[in-house]
Amino acid sequence: MPIDWTHTKAPSLDDFETIAAAAFRHLPKEFRRQTGDIVIRVAEFPDDDVIDEMELESEFDLLGLFQGVGMGQGSAVPMTGQMPNAIWLYRRPILDYWAENDETLDAIIVHVLIHEIGHHFGLSDDDIDAIEDAAG
Repeated sequence: MPIDWTHTKAPSLDDFETIAAAAFRHLPKEFRRQTGDIVIRVAEFPDDDVIDEMELESEFDLLGLFQGVGMGQGSAVPMTGQMPNAIWLYRRPILDYWAENDETLDAIIVHVLIHEIGHHFGLSDDDIDAIEDAAG
């Protein structure tokens, strides 16, 4: 019997926040503790400033972003006027990636979240990829 897709909708921004929060809660306690007061945010796309700064060809080119002062770059205590460290998850690019690949949506969100937390820790993309490869 075929699946009835007539009432199925794409996951909302709230759905993404729920998946990301659950993924964060399931990370090892010590790992979570070391992230400090990092904020996880979800948006449809990166804003124009991010697209321009990163010289992206399309707003679909970025699944997530760490914004702030990484642990290796400065004080763990925010200076006056400094925005809190944040990880952005971009809903539409993630959905686009999901549609083109054979992975579950929650696995993609978890991957992006962990990848961006790695940037918070001051790791390069290559370092993060090596850690993920070693973890399987």
